[in-house]
Amino acid sequence: MRDLTVRLAALDPEAGAAIRVVSYFDELAAGHAGLHAVVRGAAALTGCGAGLSDDRRNVHVRVDPEGRPAPRCVPDPGWLHHAVDGGATLWLERPGPARVVDAVVLERASALALAVLERTRPITGGPVPPDPALLEVLLDPAACPPDRRRAGQALGCPDTVRVAALSDGSALLVGDHLDLSAVRAGVGPRVDVADAPASHAAARAALRLTAEGTPADPGPRVVHAEAVPALLLLAGAVDGRTPPNADVRAVDRCAAAGPAMLQTLHVLTTSTTQRAAATTLGLHHSTLQKRLATASRLLGWDLHTPDGVHRLHLALAVRRLHRNPR
Repeated sequence: MRDLTVRLAALDPEAGAAIRVVSYFDELAAGHAGLHAVVRGAAALTGCGAGLSDDRRNVHVRVDPEGRPAPRCVPDPGWLHHAVDGGATLWLERPGPARVVDAVVLERASALALAVLERTRPITGGPVPPDPALLEVLLDPAACPPDRRRAGQALGCPDTVRVAALSDGSALLVGDHLDLSAVRAGVGPRVDVADAPASHAAARAALRLTAEGTPADPGPRVVHAEAVPALLLLAGAVDGRTPPNADVRAVDRCAAAGPAMLQTLHVLTTSTTQRAAATTLGLHHSTLQKRLATASRLLGWDLHTPDGVHRLHLALAVRRLHRNPR
């Protein structure tokens, strides 16, 4: 194919360029390229800025002629463009008439963009994840701040961002009022967009303090880093190589005593009083007292005192850190 392209280019430069465009996007398709790579390829092949916009899917990708992320814009109606589908448009940032290579780039890039959109962003009416290539730049601590800022602008971010780390290893940019109750996540602090990696790092640390929220693994499913700064310091000291201390081993003994014990310990540390804990657990107060007496014996310290409950709270937090190593 390469030899044929070279021979064709010698006979007809425009036809040879068109064949190279087709081969370029075929290689992107074979490599399962993302939208940013498709738009970046369109810019590289035509030597001008390029973009893709789809309001239905909240997709807005734009690059400059060098392929670097550029701020979101409203495309000039006079620019060369091609409909990706009924709501998405791909454009080249220069007016017509289109050269042969421009027309082929628009057609091939639009076809590949549609395939990527249908594969990764089906229109379901739910929240749409950001472009993974741009998000990778935004959260990369090795990327220079100007590149992170350009990536944030291309993602449509405001001047500040907040990052959530999810239990499946992915990350989200979240608003202050986004409901995360359906996922297990650590949420970083709001920072300048160029400092997004710091919010992501704090979110990953906070994620280690989460739990499934079940009787077998009680605890919060979502933890905000700003709410637990002292525990984040603890997270920095506990990793997969740190042996469990005596208090964590004591909690494990309690957990082995019965299926309801861990839930009881967790509710105790999150309730204002023992009576409130009994109400949450659906127990009579006297039944909770008997359960706490058993737990105190297994732990080796008294759960009827504020100091004992505080010690338990720290032990449960350290146990979660062991169960969720870095």
